[in-house]
Amino acid sequence: MTINLNRRNLLGLGLGAGSAALLAACGDSGPSDKVTGGGQNAAPAATDYTGPNVSLAFWNGFTGGDGPFMKKLVDQFNTEHPNIKVTMNVYQWADYYQKVPAAVSTGNGPDLGIMHVDHVATNAARGVVLPLDDLAKTLNLTEADFSPPVWKAGVYHDKRYSIPLDVHPLGLFYNKSVLEKAGLDPAKPPMTADDYMKALDTLKSKGIQGHWATPFPFTGEMQFTALLWQFGGQLFDEQGTKPMFAEQAGVQALTWLTDLVKNGYSPKNVAQDADVVALRNGKNAFNWNGIWTINTLKEDKALQWGAAPLPQIGTQKAAWAGSHQFVQFKQKQADANKLTAGKVFINWISQHSIEWAKGGQVPARKEIRDSAEFQALTEQAAIGTQIDYLQFLPSTPGISDAMATVDTAVNEAILLRKEPGKALADAAAKAGQILEANRKKYGN
Repeated sequence: MTINLNRRNLLGLGLGAGSAALLAACGDSGPSDKVTGGGQNAAPAATDYTGPNVSLAFWNGFTGGDGPFMKKLVDQFNTEHPNIKVTMNVYQWADYYQKVPAAVSTGNGPDLGIMHVDHVATNAARGVVLPLDDLAKTLNLTEADFSPPVWKAGVYHDKRYSIPLDVHPLGLFYNKSVLEKAGLDPAKPPMTADDYMKALDTLKSKGIQGHWATPFPFTGEMQFTALLWQFGGQLFDEQGTKPMFAEQAGVQALTWLTDLVKNGYSPKNVAQDADVVALRNGKNAFNWNGIWTINTLKEDKALQWGAAPLPQIGTQKAAWAGSHQFVQFKQKQADANKLTAGKVFINWISQHSIEWAKGGQVPARKEIRDSAEFQALTEQAAIGTQIDYLQFLPSTPGISDAMATVDTAVNEAILLRKEPGKALADAAAKAGQILEANRKKYGN
């Protein structure tokens, strides 16, 4: 039976997902003149705060293992800034994306927050978050301080609405013991299409299905997206108005995944997370998964494993990634002191994001990634080498809603219910309807 998955359900996994319906509670079709505190009226960003004591509410969805790392940073910030008191409230991501727009619309919203990058444009269009161009300008932050893909992702209608904290890409995780038993070099995972398929053939000859293809968005759709980009394709056009994932590159990408199943490199009907469980149990060799998997695998002290960038299967390097980004929320009454203190907090956390990296992330800030301390985080550093060829969804309100159709196509194809081309064509037709509806909804 084909599984129809709602992307909203993935929020609990820490993924960005479509949330247009969740934002209806805001009841705002665009930035409101009545809700002040951003853009030209915003207080200038500062590197230090010398004003009166202020309290800032900081909301996020870090309910997993990353939460304690952020809490530690917040506590350190409070210690070093006695005139700023940051209180961190943590919610499940699905609840967070419901609560924030509703709270902002009633004047009870938080001051600061984290958003997945594919939520930023939607919340900007709804008038939930503030432009942060002044922060970037005052601190002289530029694309060169981060990386082109992640820096550009926070811009909507030529205004910056978010400051990147991290990227969390897919990487290649491999079981060294399985590779060694199959006669493969456990220190050199395959990095090209030919070498990868040769390794899968060798593993198959030893009775091991080396790459389990999952039909679930987490991480089947992510793998498809990475392959689509590697084959030179795009999910949508630059404006986010036209689906492009059903073109030749998309068919190549999804065919590569379905062929893993058809040719016996992967079992059929792989359950959610069964691929990474199999890696831990020595049942497969390779798993394309998010960087958050690092801390999961570290829990198994007996497991011999490694992490690397994704192999290049297509004509160019590319990898799926998400990104947590800082935002400031609109308030019904502007408070210049709070706005300035909030910007100081954002800048300080960004500069101290090496601690955040230890929670299983790649810091967005280049000077942190280039540091010896980050390079000593072997697995994070290896996966982090992909940062300049990561790609993100177009900065278009509601774009993630259309991604639900891609989830369905990947599911149908990997379960061998539909051929890749048919599954993608059907999905693209539905995605086009969603994009058109969103243009009317958000006034684009």
